[in-house]
Formats: sequence, structure tokens, C-alpha cells
Amino acid sequence: MPELVFFSGTMDCGKSTLALQIEHNRSARGLQGVIFTRDDRAGEGKLSSRLGLVTDAVEAAEGFDLYGHLVDRLSQGGRCDYVIADEAQFFAPEQIDQLARVVDDLELDVFAFGITTDFRSKLFPGSQRLVELADRIEVLQVEALCWCGARATHNARTVGGLMVVEGALVVIGDVNADGVAGEVGYEVLCRRHHRRRMTAASARAAALSPDVLPVDSGPTSPRSTGVEQRGAVAGHH
Repeated sequence: MPELVFFSGTMDCGKSTLALQIEHNRSARGLQGVIFTRDDRAGEGKLSSRLGLVTDAVEAAEGFDLYGHLVDRLSQGGRCDYVIADEAQFFAPEQIDQLARVVDDLELDVFAFGITTDFRSKLFPGSQRLVELADRIEVLQVEALCWCGARATHNARTVGGLMVVEGALVVIGDVNADGVAGEVGYEVLCRRHHRRRMTAASARAAALSPDVLPVDSGPTSPRSTGVEQRGAVAGHH
């Protein structure tokens, strides 16, 4: 039976690479598919991975009817054996409904790839609808890592290397911005450091900061020194 499968994960976990691999495997067996995407880093009408691979796709812009596009293609003698939808988090919920209809009415497999949550740790509307409708949800097993080495579970938007939690839902940025002043970027973080808004750049800055604990070089008794140090540490935390 045809399925709507949602492949989810954070940035840098290989979603687009897997989409391109699925396309390659099926086309190598003589099958023909249609690739939809939206707001890909390589530009309009492109599906690309960070490994440098890229192929043409149909841009699923706002208001674009995915189901209608496929029906027109098939009614004009075109062929479609499967559908790939990359950057599916940016699709409107009604477009996700159209993908479900492609599975049910046209009996085609649909492979959707996307990030589950945005930079605020909120579900993308398109991803939420996929979670509600998908026959199967696959969490990609290639783990992206936080700067601390822990498994990355959250996507962060940065400006000049500092995490921000306000702004437009969709802003194209580079995951390799690396703290360039004023530049919008993205970074994957573990939950702990996402909650603390601590990016790689801010962690480096903190590591280079001078010790803020006061040092009293004057003569003091051992008892008073211990009290002062404990008080300073408590205040620091």
C-alpha cells in the first residue's frame, strides 16, 4: 500500500541527502518521480544537500496546489511513480493535506522530509500536520551534535553568533555563519544549551572571559576567607 512517510530530524542530520538518495535509487530502476521543495538554500526550484549535491525540483510556493499539479501532469500523459517533498516544514498545512490526498487518491508513495520544530522550539505548521497525517514517521538516525558533544535536538537561530528567539518564522541563513557580526545563522543545540541560549560562539566568549570572582590580597583569617569565597561563588551562580 502507498504511504505518506515523514522523515524528521534537526538540521545537519542528512534529510536532504536521504531525499536525493531515494530519488537516485528509484530513478536508477526506471521510475519517475516529482520533487517538491520550498525555500531551499540553493535557490528556487532546487533540492540540495550540504554535501554539495543538487537537483531540480518544483517550488511549492504559497498557494501552490501540489495535488492539482500532479493530476495535470498525469492527465496530460506524464508519468509519476512517487513524490518527494523536501523542506516540508515550510509547506502550508493544506499542502500537507494535498500530499495525503496524493497517497489516498492517486496511490503514490510520498516521502516528506523536514525539521519538526522551529528556532523557538515550536512545531512548524507543516510538520505538525505531517505528524497528524503521516502513515509513518521516521526519525533520522544520523545524529547532529551540539557544540558540547551531546546529541543535538533543537534548532537555534543566531545573529552574530548569539541566539535569538524572536523574528519571522522563515529566514534563510547559513549554518556556518560562525558568529559573523550581524549575520543570521542557524545552529543545532542540545536541549540544555538551547534553554540557556548558549551557542558555540557565546560558549567561546564565556571561556575567554576573565575570572569574575573577587580576590582579596589583604590579610584575613582562614575562617573569614572561607565565608567570603563561599558567598562569592553563590553570588556568581
